[in-house]
Amino acid sequence: MTRMTLTALLLAVLLAGCRSDADTALASAQPITDGDSCHVCGMLIAELPGPKGQAYLNRDETVRKFCSTADMFAFLLQPENEQRLSHAWVHDVAVTPWSRPADDAFVLASEAWYVAGHDRRGAMGHTLASFKERHHAEAFRDTHGGEVLAFGDIDLALLTELARTDASMQHGGGMPGHAGHDNSMPSHGEHGNVMPGH
Repeated sequence: MTRMTLTALLLAVLLAGCRSDADTALASAQPITDGDSCHVCGMLIAELPGPKGQAYLNRDETVRKFCSTADMFAFLLQPENEQRLSHAWVHDVAVTPWSRPADDAFVLASEAWYVAGHDRRGAMGHTLASFKERHHAEAFRDTHGGEVLAFGDIDLALLTELARTDASMQHGGGMPGHAGHDNSMPSHGEHGNVMPGH
């Protein structure tokens, strides 16, 4: 093989490698506009407090936007969607206001830390508070209660328990930890196994 042929072959391999890296780049989070509605519940996203979510499925360039991290996980953990996730984004509420999170505060959902069972209200009730850094999640937990979880710790059993706790708070008139109400969250180990692939 001549030196020129070897150089051309090496260059072709390098260019092919660069092209495949570009093809696998993650689609970025998109701005939340006033007309965006939640893919799960249909509510207008921008009008609701708390961290929001966005998700991309494999081989689909369409972004799905969610009014809350809880709605995003409820969608992603459905059997038909569970293995199709390409990537997702959530707000880092350590760096943006809870009442109206900013578009530049999205972080990869798979790398974020979450607090479940806290006392802050999000879209339509309880939501998972999301943070880029674990120490911010722990500080939030120390102030607002709850349990710090990683992406893979969140499953449908947890979401069901959060919804049940939220409903009892609305009917019982209390917040977690208030006298006369036992609305505490069980530890996540009591919820069951984590869904495969997460």
